[in-house]
Amino acid sequence: MLGAVILILVLFAVSQPILGRLQKEHKWIKAGMLNQLYWYHMLFGLIYWLYAHFNRSDSVNYFNSYHRYKDWSSAFKPGTLFIEWVNYPFAKWLGFNYDMMMFFSAWIGFWGFVYFYCFFKENLRFNAKFEGWDAITIFMFLPNMHFWTASLGKGAYIFAGLGMLTYGLSWPGKRIPYILLGGFMCYMIRPHILFAVLVGMGVGFVLGKEKVPVYQKYLVAIGAILVSIYVYKDLLTFLGYDPTNVLASFEEETGLNAQRLQSAGSGVAMNSYSLPMKLFTFWFRPLFIDSPNLLGIAISFENALYIYMFSKILTMDFVKYIKEAPAMVKMSAVVFISISISMTFVMSNLGIIIRQKSQIMYYMLFVIAAFLDWQKTNRIRKRAQIYNRIVEEERRRTEGLEVTD
Repeated sequence: MLGAVILILVLFAVSQPILGRLQKEHKWIKAGMLNQLYWYHMLFGLIYWLYAHFNRSDSVNYFNSYHRYKDWSSAFKPGTLFIEWVNYPFAKWLGFNYDMMMFFSAWIGFWGFVYFYCFFKENLRFNAKFEGWDAITIFMFLPNMHFWTASLGKGAYIFAGLGMLTYGLSWPGKRIPYILLGGFMCYMIRPHILFAVLVGMGVGFVLGKEKVPVYQKYLVAIGAILVSIYVYKDLLTFLGYDPTNVLASFEEETGLNAQRLQSAGSGVAMNSYSLPMKLFTFWFRPLFIDSPNLLGIAISFENALYIYMFSKILTMDFVKYIKEAPAMVKMSAVVFISISISMTFVMSNLGIIIRQKSQIMYYMLFVIAAFLDWQKTNRIRKRAQIYNRIVEEERRRTEGLEVTD
């Protein structure tokens, strides 16, 4: 464990120049808060490390996998093997033990929070408030988001990839390295999530309110479609579907997955649910009464917060907003909805649901925060209009002019 403690301190030092560069680029970044976030995330790395000592964890298999390969390139394949490929040089060549690899992976997951934080801050005009508290800060410290991204496994790497990719797409012309690295990580771990992000980007960029030349919008959309087509076959093969008979293989595979996951404990009868109920289960359960264990009860508080935040958009105002929302909001909405719907057909176990939804909940929270931001902007604009009208009326009275209604 001493090696892990030293590594945590070294990684903190390594993080400082990177955070400093980000703060130099974005004056609104609070490096102090991100450093607090680092230690908070490492705390969850410790919690998961303890959890893995008393519960079955794939992290042990990921770490020991380097014994099975004759060289590093043998593990370079999408899916689980990619995590083993990442683990190989650290365990084989640098002598990292299991504890060190766990906290190194937690450090990778930490960067997902950093780049999602940057994405939130640069796309929102005001700090959205939740009962007087800064909503973005609350979002960054949600426990479930940290627990599943603080260990050696796919969760940390896919979350970091999504954070980089999403941050890169906020300004694609200047952030190509982020798009390439984030897209690569997403593709290697979960191609279907990259597929959803690409589709969402295309839809958002075409329908967004930004004043961009039409040809540029369609070039981006066409590019996203072409890349989606490129990964389509690999995506289906990765998910276990037959590219020549997608419908039949989808029905067979989703049925098998539902049975497997339901038999794993804490199962829910998703196959018998309507689509709205499936989505509610995926987004907001467990909820106290159906929590399978102590961890589920802790997660229920977070799910209650999600329900409260989600209730903020159940207004006609939101319909009006989403029509004129910028590209990043529409992209986030498409990514969140499309991945949620696809997941509901294969998830039937609350434990798996809790883990999987942590990868995409920030997209929903961003849409909600952006809507609250828009509402506040409109309130300020209306107040300004009323104030200007009063000032104008007073001026006309002073000058003896007729006051208009």
